Amino acid sequence: MNIPQTSFPRVIIIGGGFAGLAAAKGLEKQEVQVVLIDKHNYHTFQPLLYQVATGGLEPDSIAFPLRKRFNDVENFYFRLTEVEKINPKNNTIETSIGNLEYDQLIIATGSTTNFFGNTNIQKYAMEMKSIPQSLNIRSLIIENFEDALLTSNIEERNALMNFVIVGGGPTGVELAGALAEMKKGILPKDYPDLDIRQMQINLIQSSDCLLKGMSEKASEKAEDFLIKLGVNVWKNLRVLDYNGKIVTTNGEDHFKTETVIWAAGVKGKTIDGLHAECIIERAARIKVDEFNQVLHHPNIYAIGDVACMSSEKNPYGHPMMAQPAIQQGRLVAKNIVAKLFNKEQKAFVYKDKGSMATIGRNKAVVDLPKWKFQGVFAWFVWMFVHLFSLIGFRNKAIVFLNWMYNYIRFDRETRLIIRPYKKKKTII
Repeated sequence: MNIPQTSFPRVIIIGGGFAGLAAAKGLEKQEVQVVLIDKHNYHTFQPLLYQVATGGLEPDSIAFPLRKRFNDVENFYFRLTEVEKINPKNNTIETSIGNLEYDQLIIATGSTTNFFGNTNIQKYAMEMKSIPQSLNIRSLIIENFEDALLTSNIEERNALMNFVIVGGGPTGVELAGALAEMKKGILPKDYPDLDIRQMQINLIQSSDCLLKGMSEKASEKAEDFLIKLGVNVWKNLRVLDYNGKIVTTNGEDHFKTETVIWAAGVKGKTIDGLHAECIIERAARIKVDEFNQVLHHPNIYAIGDVACMSSEKNPYGHPMMAQPAIQQGRLVAKNIVAKLFNKEQKAFVYKDKGSMATIGRNKAVVDLPKWKFQGVFAWFVWMFVHLFSLIGFRNKAIVFLNWMYNYIRFDRETRLIIRPYKKKKTII
């Protein structure tokens, strides 16, 4: 891998997401050699992926080059590759470009879509965990309307204009709201020879409320906002199958659609080589102690979505969100330095800074630890927090200008088919 030998301890970080980036930042001024590994050369701001998928933002406005963030940091190295296996016995990792020894290892591989073992849904549904996947959704949405123009079969046209989003969490709610705004103000102008009123947006949630984990008021208000925007909200309905044409549920309701977007669950991205007792199989998360150290592996840490720190208060671990990942990354960096200098490590205590979701123009819900509010003010708070969290002045400026332009003109100018998306052929 061409990493130079050094007298400093080597810390390898696998993953350049929120957790890995926070850990790397915490180690950049320490007397350690940091090697960051990721299969992409950029950090993705995942909370805004849905805006890329619906043409609101360019993909490069929510991505930031990892090398650029650390290009003036000594003893920092980035390698573009995937880790295939960890060998704890000899403290090495195996990658597609070679092997590398470590003194301390941080696993920050994040999460991937959880299809709960349903191979049909995995084959035919769309997922949205990366920029390429968001671009696929964007292309497919526009291609559907282009195809709807060409068919004289009403059933086929309706299926092309029928969108099913599975999962009523923040991703599903925000995506449904963005599609509803496209239906209201953009698509009728782009496709005047199509009756856009026939477009259906269905949001399916298996439980009895949206935004589970947020307050009851936030859930009710989000549902109210969506219904007013024309979204069909289906609660207590579970998707059982999708064959590329028809969504089958556990109720009497079935949906004929060419597009299913799966936002119903995530699971950790584990790596081969760890002790079997370290992995929670159903969630694919790695068991860690209060210091984020992997069980039975004292010099290996796991942070972010892939880590599960169980306690009486949180038996299933911390929520798989950005804030726990960032906080764990920062603390693990301090703990590694403390351990290297024979100092005491600090246990992780999650500070819940709140949750929020936007449903569209002037519509958002915000739950802060001591204050909960909805509507226009919540929308401005949501925008400020997300702008502040983006990496790089350019990205902040571009996203802000895009939002202002879209707000004033009620438009989304990046609804482009840059690369056509080819759906898998359906076998019925």
